Amino acid sequence: MCHWRGQSAGRQYEKIMDKYVIKKGLTKSKRTHVDESAGCSDTGSLTEELSGKKCKKTGSLLEPTYTWKRICAENLSCDYTSLFNRAEANEIFQQLEKDIVYFTGDLSKVKVYGKWHNVPRKQVTFGDAGLTYTFSGITLTPKPWIPVLNRIRERIQLATEHSFNFVLINRYKDGNDHIGDHRDDEKELVPQSPIASVSFGACRDFIFRHRDSRSKNSVRKIEPVRLELEHGSLLVMNFPTNVYWYHSLPVRRKVLTPRVNLTFRKIIQ
Repeated sequence: MCHWRGQSAGRQYEKIMDKYVIKKGLTKSKRTHVDESAGCSDTGSLTEELSGKKCKKTGSLLEPTYTWKRICAENLSCDYTSLFNRAEANEIFQQLEKDIVYFTGDLSKVKVYGKWHNVPRKQVTFGDAGLTYTFSGITLTPKPWIPVLNRIRERIQLATEHSFNFVLINRYKDGNDHIGDHRDDEKELVPQSPIASVSFGACRDFIFRHRDSRSKNSVRKIEPVRLELEHGSLLVMNFPTNVYWYHSLPVRRKVLTPRVNLTFRKIIQ
């Protein structure tokens, strides 16, 4: 349920996510051990629910497992789960609001069609030493990791069994802050590596549009994929999603509260 926009919004979200749900039985495995080929053909669109036990015992620790929903369309493959419970998500959100200092000046601008514009949100990067990341005409050098980001990164790595060495953080103060259509396909990314997107705060519409069907005059008519990403949730964008699909967070003027999104990536050393 989307707690940050009330129960009615939560029911609407469930209708969106469950429109094409196929439920499967319990599995003892985590995400990377389930059959990920099921339901991801090049025709149609569906969401497949992959259920797991709440936790499993490894030595003296209880290691959580997750209930995943597979989101598919033509050349789109994503996995979605609740990464943190509400109490954890609230705590982490407050810590992010306290600890994260965002870029200012030239680092808060992007180049679009040859012109510089202020970014309609706040952004900053963190990561391993020696990495750089270039997009929209700017090259960003990450700040060193801090404890709250390591906490999130370790949970993602536990859930996905993928490692990440870089994170881009975007803060949207309300529904007026936004990000337009784009693909996370920069040359610095390790080829075919997934991108893990974690959300805290207000629920916002997240929209995928196929590259061949982005305008009214497009020859192909491929329906957009619309999601709402819950407080504390994880969306994993698998290859080749960012080759074929653009994604955006459009303006929603009725949203009055902030959202912080963290996209964890694997950058070439």
